[in-house]
Amino acid sequence: MKRHNFNSGPSILPEEVLRRASEAVIDFNGLGLSILEIGHRTPWFTEVIEEARSLVKELMGLDETYSVLFLQGGATMQFMQVPLNLLPVDGSAAYINNGIWGGKAIKEASVFGKAVTVADTADRSHSYINKDFIVPEGSSYLHYTSNNTVEGTQWHDLPAAGQTALIADMSSDIFSRPVAFDKHALIYAGAQKNAGAAGATIVVIKKDILGHSGRNISPILDYQNHVKANSMFNTPPVFAVYVSLLTLRWIKQQGGLTEMEKRAKVRADLFYQALDNLDVFTPIVAKEDRSLMNATFTTKDKALEAPFLALCDENGMVGVKGHRSVGGLRVSMYNAMPLESVQALVDLMEQFDKAQK
Repeated sequence: MKRHNFNSGPSILPEEVLRRASEAVIDFNGLGLSILEIGHRTPWFTEVIEEARSLVKELMGLDETYSVLFLQGGATMQFMQVPLNLLPVDGSAAYINNGIWGGKAIKEASVFGKAVTVADTADRSHSYINKDFIVPEGSSYLHYTSNNTVEGTQWHDLPAAGQTALIADMSSDIFSRPVAFDKHALIYAGAQKNAGAAGATIVVIKKDILGHSGRNISPILDYQNHVKANSMFNTPPVFAVYVSLLTLRWIKQQGGLTEMEKRAKVRADLFYQALDNLDVFTPIVAKEDRSLMNATFTTKDKALEAPFLALCDENGMVGVKGHRSVGGLRVSMYNAMPLESVQALVDLMEQFDKAQK
């Protein structure tokens, strides 16, 4: 049975990437060695990570004032590493809380200094984006989550940061659309959604923001050390970086971020049109703030959720259950998602809706 992978992360990867990665596990580039066996400081892997770093900059349209790092620890590590490096000892930073991940970032930042929540959407269960806020004067940076995987909301325009450095957690929509990346001082993303396999975290930093916190930072957590060492300060996640390279190549070959966005809109339009038209399902997110990556919804009758999920399982629809913290239903439609899979799910939803009448 063909399976349709709607998992939120680790999530779907292009078949070409999976094939190339599996071949490299046995024999990397005809070397007679597995990608899992080669030293991270050999020319073989240095070429991999340098090409991956270069492709990140190319796809984002960034110049040499930015550095690209491949780190570990996921976006969760960055919740701590960002304020540790960028929040001055006696300073403050502004945070937008649009959901579970923004809330976690605020909690971590509060360990290191004053984290001011300037916008919070908890009043409506994070079902919309609050764009009306003021960044306090003197804030070191403004942090936001560009796409809220759990709640299904997305920023379709950049938050108004003024002259304040803009920091983005782009874990679930990085490389899915053109963005004014150069308006950001730092961007980070766990790779396991649109940028590769779990284990690698991409961090893009405008280098001139570093070294001003006044903190004594542990060497392994200091961005400056990773920049100087070109992401080789310690052993990087070799295989995960290689899968990211393959994924970045695939994105470029497919037409880059403009093409990714075009496909994302087609998938999302197909799904949301069905969601709005079917009586048995209820959308959650305000229409203008709906995510192109993660669609969240419920059944009008809670008792119908289990049988719908059972029907999905019977038909090879994987990952439709909502996040454990909020429940409900969720469909993740990342770059590698074929339109055919979304159509198959829509057909199943229509079948389920008809059966309830």
